[in-house]
Amino acid sequence: MKIVTSRNKMDRHKLDVKLNLLEQINLFSSLNIDELSSIQKKIIIKSFKKNQTILHEEDTNEFMYIILFGSVKVVQMTEDGREILLAIHRSGEFFGEISLIDKETLPATVIAIEDSSIAIISGRDFFSILKENNKILDNLLKIFCARLRESWKRIKILSFTNAEQRVKMLFMKSYSLTEEGSILNIRLTHQDIANMIGISRETVTRIIDKWRREGNIKILKNRKILLTDNFLKNL
Repeated sequence: MKIVTSRNKMDRHKLDVKLNLLEQINLFSSLNIDELSSIQKKIIIKSFKKNQTILHEEDTNEFMYIILFGSVKVVQMTEDGREILLAIHRSGEFFGEISLIDKETLPATVIAIEDSSIAIISGRDFFSILKENNKILDNLLKIFCARLRESWKRIKILSFTNAEQRVKMLFMKSYSLTEEGSILNIRLTHQDIANMIGISRETVTRIIDKWRREGNIKILKNRKILLTDNFLKNL
């Protein structure tokens, strides 16, 4: 007869939590419980505080990072000290895999936007997982394609010389339909928006204040931005 101790129950609970978190990762979304169990044995979970640097620019990267919960930003610094925001990764997304694949150093710094829990997989385990499971490789290729399309959208935004049009295009590619209406699915400060589309923070503030007065957007109590019907019609 097998005796289940409180320690066994605790370990089982930790395992279940890991599996539940892994199930929500885009890369592993098509895996069954046995396949997820195999992967969870190869990960280490680390916690990072808000504003803590996870990876420094030009670091030699030997790991892949999967965000279990929280969010991070990927930034580059210009020669004059300005921060260029390249990407924001949230729960369910991952980063660091490119450096593992092409063996190049990381071309940007990754910083936690909020307290975050991140699963770390070594390069050797990463390639082992890809070889053992074609479903993960298929998911990875689809995610790469989605990121490439996102990059094309960013390039299109930067092609506009008009600052207001740049902000508008950023908002249009970043909203989701919810019960509340058309809500931006990312929380960005005015400085974040400026860094993403290459304009000044003061210009962003001026544009958003103008749109609020005109009824194009509303700032909700949770600080999310609602795009009104007026905004969508005037596009």
